[in-house]
Amino acid sequence: MPRAPTSPTPKTVPTIWVLTDGKAGDESQCLGVAERLGVEPEIRRVAPRKPFAWLMPRGPIDPREAPDRPGSPIRPPFPDIAIASGRRAVAYLRALEKASNGRSFTVFLKDPRTGAGTADLIWVAEHDRLRGDNVLVTATSPHRLTPEKLAAARAAPPAPIAALQAPRVAVLVGGDSRHHRFTAADNERLVGQLDALAASGVRLMGSPSRRTAPALSAAVAAVVARHGGWWWEGRGDNPYLALLANADAVVVTADSTNMVGEAAATGVPILVFEPQGGHPKIAALLASLARQGAVHPFRGRLDGERYQPIDSTPIIADAIREGWLRRRAALGLAGP
Repeated sequence: MPRAPTSPTPKTVPTIWVLTDGKAGDESQCLGVAERLGVEPEIRRVAPRKPFAWLMPRGPIDPREAPDRPGSPIRPPFPDIAIASGRRAVAYLRALEKASNGRSFTVFLKDPRTGAGTADLIWVAEHDRLRGDNVLVTATSPHRLTPEKLAAARAAPPAPIAALQAPRVAVLVGGDSRHHRFTAADNERLVGQLDALAASGVRLMGSPSRRTAPALSAAVAAVVARHGGWWWEGRGDNPYLALLANADAVVVTADSTNMVGEAAATGVPILVFEPQGGHPKIAALLASLARQGAVHPFRGRLDGERYQPIDSTPIIADAIREGWLRRRAALGLAGP
């Protein structure tokens, strides 16, 4: 079992940068790790011009964004820890390490495609090939769904969710992606299976994503309404956290590994619907979570039992903290 993350003391609360090109998914993962370290990070966003952007991840960085240039995303004072993600951030993380003379502990989330020497610590998911002494490997990706946030959302659910009787199943629908396509047959199959699940006495509640086709969203919404459930149609605050926190099981489409990984943090069964397509990396993630008792194929019924929540974020945060403390000691700085 992984050790619980250590708690920072006032003397050892680091300054942290989150370094990305602003892509929501990359930035959210970095923020999730920083927040588990108990720090509100400074967000720095790179924006290399052409042709420098074309040369990423190998670089060099855009000279306009060099550390000594006004408005540079890596201008000093440099942070104790820099957490980066995304192809365009790779060269900037290396430039930061050089400019800080190694005093900034550098972290990269996901495979940088430039080798294990890219950062002091690299996190990758199990399905990535990169390995090394400084490479941390976990089953799921980091995220911002802390146990405290889930507990708070469970204690005070939105009125439409609170009104639903158990068992309640969250339905998280994605859409076409690089590796999946929702055909008309897939849509019909998903709607039919949800109809069967709701007919068994389960209350459905859910939401579409930005990629969900309007026709599919409308079809799922009709099933949910017909059986007395609740479907969020985009008005008001996004209830994503509340849906996960108050679900007895989660139906999720396989096109989003992030949604699958975040559902695993709840400890409830994850019922995965697979549309046309797929990818070996996605299959590897689902197989890993299936071995841990979290994931089951969606067949229009409830399957599986509760399990110990699977959350890699505190493990990653703890590894970063330990690495940074070793760096402090090597530099002769005061310990905790």
